[in-house]
Amino acid sequence: MNICVLGAGAWGTALAIQAARAGHDVTLWGRDAAAMAAMRVGRRNPYLPDSDLPAALALTADRGEAIAHAAQGLTIVATPMSGLRETLAALPAAQRVLWLCKGFEAGTGRLGHEIARELQPSMRVGVLSGPSFAQEVAAGRPTALVAASEDADLARAAVEAFHGDRLRVYTSVDPVGVEVGGAVKNVLAIAVGVCDGLSHAAPDAPGLNARAALITRGLAEMMRLGLALGARPETFMGLSGLGDLVLTATGDLSRNRRVGLMLAEGLALPDILARLGHVAEGVYSAPTVLDRARAVGVDMPITEGMVALLDGRLRADQAVALLMSRDARAE
Repeated sequence: MNICVLGAGAWGTALAIQAARAGHDVTLWGRDAAAMAAMRVGRRNPYLPDSDLPAALALTADRGEAIAHAAQGLTIVATPMSGLRETLAALPAAQRVLWLCKGFEAGTGRLGHEIARELQPSMRVGVLSGPSFAQEVAAGRPTALVAASEDADLARAAVEAFHGDRLRVYTSVDPVGVEVGGAVKNVLAIAVGVCDGLSHAAPDAPGLNARAALITRGLAEMMRLGLALGARPETFMGLSGLGDLVLTATGDLSRNRRVGLMLAEGLALPDILARLGHVAEGVYSAPTVLDRARAVGVDMPITEGMVALLDGRLRADQAVALLMSRDARAE
């Protein structure tokens, strides 16, 4: 299969490596011509310094060339959510497209499938998600993903493109649920990072019990929003719901978790983002998640607390204390 990956960050590159290893004809596009030229010579992406790029993996800074390469194959959009609209608008309507973006679009509050319906109503589209760190996929460590689309043939094409001995791809007909899970889990991972970062602050500080409560109640928040937007409840018990939440909230490679840990130390958000050097999607998606939840009348107290913390209206300890002081209610 001819495949192009639009976006040469860590995650796009990891999937391009996986597809090339599986024997597909893959082109990876990045907008920085100098960076792509350096990768072509050194066969390394600085975001994945321990993984060689397969010799068969083509690299280009010419987006038109990459898109044309996958005209009869599969296009993977590996930009941040902020780049999805512009990328979809640039694609021919006949292209088959899966995106890796996670979050609600700033300003509009739309999920990826809603952006696609607006811009390209006839395009065959879907989302590829699940509990996965790019470093582990690039290294060939076992991983499972879910490809979600209302177009069953497109979901099966994702299986053909990426499924292998070390990467399993399951299919879903619920892109709404998969996208909601991908958006909300990043915000919840910040909350769990805050909780874990405070765990040694005092004898009565939040600990493992609080972490378990946050993950569980966070999953309930995620599901409430998803159901209000038309998702299927069982999706949130799967890879893109519970699976991705647990990984992102507890895994040491999680940038969103690291944001929470550093907020618990009292560091200012601009300093935290400068230290990361990568995008932490939860920071930018938290306000849009909350806005969309309020628009459909869904209560999301953990998300609301994280927005107040990120805005500087609460300290880390105050945000956790506020969550613990909520009135008792039926689960």
